[in-house]
Amino acid sequence: MNVAPVGNPRKTATVRQLGPVDIGALSAAVLAMPEAVWDTENRSKPNKFEALGQTRHVVFRFIDSPRDWRGSHDRPAWAEWRGLVEPVLTQAVREYGYARGVFPRVMLARMPAGGVIHPHIDANPAAKWPHKIHVPITTNPQVTSFFGEQTHHFPAGEAVEVNNLGPHWVRNGGDTDRIHLIFEYYDADQPEPGWLAPLLTAGAAR
Repeated sequence: MNVAPVGNPRKTATVRQLGPVDIGALSAAVLAMPEAVWDTENRSKPNKFEALGQTRHVVFRFIDSPRDWRGSHDRPAWAEWRGLVEPVLTQAVREYGYARGVFPRVMLARMPAGGVIHPHIDANPAAKWPHKIHVPITTNPQVTSFFGEQTHHFPAGEAVEVNNLGPHWVRNGGDTDRIHLIFEYYDADQPEPGWLAPLLTAGAAR
């Protein structure tokens, strides 16, 4: 009997405040990025989902398969940005205390003024296990996010884990862009869920 994929019990069911991080250097570089670079990176991104609306992305790392978070790869932009992004990642996850933490997906997401990310859940199996973490780089008071059955406003420079397995949406009601560093994080030493091997075996048999 196939076992349905269920979420990691370590993931938050609502939101988990992870505290302030130093985004100064990263923020300066992000704000200086030419529009042409945003457009070029967005055209080649692997996460082309209708629910994301007009949000543009620069994807640094991504999973090899939507079925398995354990395999991931660097994308071309990572070499240039790694020195700026990695210190922010390290600060954001310090509370977890994992000896062997892995970042399978890392990206910048830029939502324009008036933009909407439509209600959805992160349904692919590879999203079930890692923590989903946001670090706002720029925002405005009219940006509203819905996670864990509540609306939230996440301030710049404050890392937060969100529940990506329940319905969630974002609306930018202001007149400036909202840019977040968004990434996943998991403990390589945590035992894998019992449903993973049967899922991969079933997929290989198709």
